Amino acid sequence: MSKMVDVDEARAVGSGSVTDRRLTLISAVLALGAFVTLLDTTIVNIALDHLRLTFGASVSQAQWVSTGYLLAFVSVIPLSGWLSERFGARNAWLLAIGVFLAGSLLCGLAGSLDQLVVARVLQGIGGGMVMPVTMSIATRAAGPKRLGRATAVVALPGLLGPMLGNVLGGAIVESLSWHWLFFVNVPVGLVALVVGPRLLPAEPGHRGHRFDLPGFLLLTPGVVAVALGISQATGDEGFAANSAWGPLVAGVALLAAFTASSLRAPGTALVDVRLFARPSFGIGSVITFAGGFSTYALSFLLPLYYQQVRGESVMHTGVLLITQGLGTIFFVLVVRVPAQRLDGRVVVAGGVLLTALGAVPFALAASTPWLLAAQFAQGLGFAATTFPVMELAFSNLNHAEIPRGSAAFSVVQRVGAPFGVAVVAVILQRLLNDATAPTDAFATTFRWIVGLSAVPLVLSFFIPSGRDGEPEPVVSPPAAR
Repeated sequence: MSKMVDVDEARAVGSGSVTDRRLTLISAVLALGAFVTLLDTTIVNIALDHLRLTFGASVSQAQWVSTGYLLAFVSVIPLSGWLSERFGARNAWLLAIGVFLAGSLLCGLAGSLDQLVVARVLQGIGGGMVMPVTMSIATRAAGPKRLGRATAVVALPGLLGPMLGNVLGGAIVESLSWHWLFFVNVPVGLVALVVGPRLLPAEPGHRGHRFDLPGFLLLTPGVVAVALGISQATGDEGFAANSAWGPLVAGVALLAAFTASSLRAPGTALVDVRLFARPSFGIGSVITFAGGFSTYALSFLLPLYYQQVRGESVMHTGVLLITQGLGTIFFVLVVRVPAQRLDGRVVVAGGVLLTALGAVPFALAASTPWLLAAQFAQGLGFAATTFPVMELAFSNLNHAEIPRGSAAFSVVQRVGAPFGVAVVAVILQRLLNDATAPTDAFATTFRWIVGLSAVPLVLSFFIPSGRDGEPEPVVSPPAAR
């Protein structure tokens, strides 16, 4: 009887026929898991120097606490689609949260830097699976008519988590101990594991679903190599450093080989690259990648500006950055629903312009009230760009395409963000090397961000005026073997 209920529930989820109340509960659980895993991408960064001193390590050694997490995070994203299809999205999500929780506990218990890095890798493996599986569950449960609501659930933790990470990380380091940077995840993870099986929709896995081993051996090392190269490009030599361009070249070559492999065997590939040929998914993905030059670059640049130019403490910097998150929340609570009645091109272009204008007061070294208002505009612009673009990307995927489409979109997002940050970091480092005062270097870097915002702005005018068409009919899952 329970198996029949699961099948009926899967059909209901695929058609987006769950009730609004049930969708709200599903969204709350998914947001809980997404928030805690994405929060961890930044909460540790603010404490890296503290960890370096604690373990008596060099800067390059301590950096692996962040780099190890990033590489593990991106390495498992391609697998998430297959895991969702093979074992069911709910089971894949629970597995991801469980692995992340175990990694968090081991991080807090680590007695050496090596142990901490290993535990962070385990934590990253769990964290990397959470977001694409979250996308799959949310978009399937919402259906085409409530897609905007589903994308808000997925995108909001991704925007607020990194913003609040600096605040929470600074508070923990100053008032507790570094161990609680990781222990703080444990109660949240336990709640997610308890309520997840009760509230998330159950979908049967497909036992006969073939694993794309050749694709895995090309795609996963390719994504990891690109992420490693990007992470190594923030030093004095930038992308010219051997440790940066070497992995990047190897990664691009592996990704090209995977693309050819995927086109030959589209039905079984880990990521169906044909999805990028659709105007909605392709343009949405490119805009998301280009957002790394403005949205994510600002998140990287603002803490440095406040600490190096304004001389603010770590804790005070985190408090000053709160207005950025308030702008994002304002969009979700007040602007999002009315904005859905407008042409998507207008909303996205407006969001890009708001983000760019939010960087101008920093380029002009304006007073604090102007900077806080600018950050509110940035947060509003981030949300106005991110939510409609995600809805656009998933608007034309059918039930069967969503898991691998989620994996593909997550790869673009998680590679595009650090790439944009690395480019801006290289620009800032070069300017700091030549400038007599950091104020001038930061002002010029903010002007670069305003200029680089032209890329997503131009792309926004290529957004399709409507959907490419309704999603294709749901494909019946293959019979279990």
